[in-house]
Amino acid sequence: MKIYTKTGDKGKTSLYDGSRVDKDDIRVESYGTLDELNSYIGLCTNYAKDEDKEVLRSIQIKLFSVSAELATKEEGKYKTPLTDDDVKSLEKIIDSYILKIDEMDAFIVPGTNLISANLHIARTICRKAERRIISLSKVETVNPQLLKYVNRLSDVIYTMARYNESELIYIKY
Repeated sequence: MKIYTKTGDKGKTSLYDGSRVDKDDIRVESYGTLDELNSYIGLCTNYAKDEDKEVLRSIQIKLFSVSAELATKEEGKYKTPLTDDDVKSLEKIIDSYILKIDEMDAFIVPGTNLISANLHIARTICRKAERRIISLSKVETVNPQLLKYVNRLSDVIYTMARYNESELIYIKY
C-alpha cells in the first residue's frame, strides 16, 4: 500500500465525508492541532508515571474520535459525537488529581522536571486547539460538547502537570 495519493498536491485534502477543502481551512487547522496534541501526549507517556500513562493513553484514543468529528461537516454528521458523559469523565479525572495537589492562588512557573514540562507544553497545544475550534464554531456548527471536552481536557493536562511538578515556584501579583 502506498502512503502517498497525490490528491493533496494542489493544497486540498479530504474530510471524513469525502468532501475536499483547502489544507489551511480552519476545520483542518482544528483537527490538525488535535493531531499535534495527540502526538505530544504520546511523547509524554514515555516520561509519565504508570498511573498517568493509562489516563494519557485513554485521552489519545478519544482524541481520534474528537478529530474525526471535527473532520466531518455538519451535513455528514459524525456517527458517534461527543456527549456530556465524555465531558463528565474528564471532570472525574480532574477531581481525582485535584485531591492530590495543594490549592494555590498564584501562577506557577511551569516545568520543574521533564514530565511536568512536557505536560505543560501539551496543555498549551490543547489550548491552541481550543482556540482553533472556537474559530471554526464562528463559521460552522460545532458540537457544544466538543468545545466543552477540549476545554476540560486542558484542565486534565494542567492538573496532571501540577501533580507531577517536583516543586512549585509561585508567581504572585
